[in-house]
Amino acid sequence: MEVVSTRQFRDNMATYLGHITDGQELILKTRDKGSFVIRKVKEDDTLMTKEEFFAKIEESRKQIERGEYTVINTKEELDNFFESL
Repeated sequence: MEVVSTRQFRDNMATYLGHITDGQELILKTRDKGSFVIRKVKEDDTLMTKEEFFAKIEESRKQIERGEYTVINTKEELDNFFESL
């Protein structure tokens, strides 16, 4: 993990983004706003707001109340469920 200043990042952004694309994480240090970790967004990362997250939970609760769910008891059933998506 590399640590760089905001000036270094601005001046060499393409290089640092290339490192991040290759899987390396970067710590970006600022004078007055703290430090930040920059990493590539992975396929299984979820990008949603807090409101969207809680709305999804509420919709899932309503689906359960309506009986719209699948009971999975074994790993094989779980594997089959994900293969069907």
